[in-house]
Amino acid sequence: MTVSEVRDATERSRFEVLVEGVVAGFAEYELRGHTIAFTHTEMDQAYSGRGLASRLIKAALESARERDLRVLPFCPFVRSWIEKHPDFLDLVPETSRSRFGLLAG
Repeated sequence: MTVSEVRDATERSRFEVLVEGVVAGFAEYELRGHTIAFTHTEMDQAYSGRGLASRLIKAALESARERDLRVLPFCPFVRSWIEKHPDFLDLVPETSRSRFGLLAG
């Protein structure tokens, strides 16, 4: 089993998922006040198909929840992940949900 971890690399404004100490992927963000805007997610092809991107986004959104941040999912992967996991929809301000095609269903 591979050891993986997710960390907030604040100096690079991104969450990173590491596999045995190597960055396998990241989710970039812009932090402004009480809002975190996810702008881009990227995974190294060598690590695809292992569920790491999902683990990365879940950890990033859990961190946003713990810090009481509002989430703006400009990144299509983050937006899609929230759509598939509606228990995280509350992080996106109600007034912004239609903008991202995230409607309570």
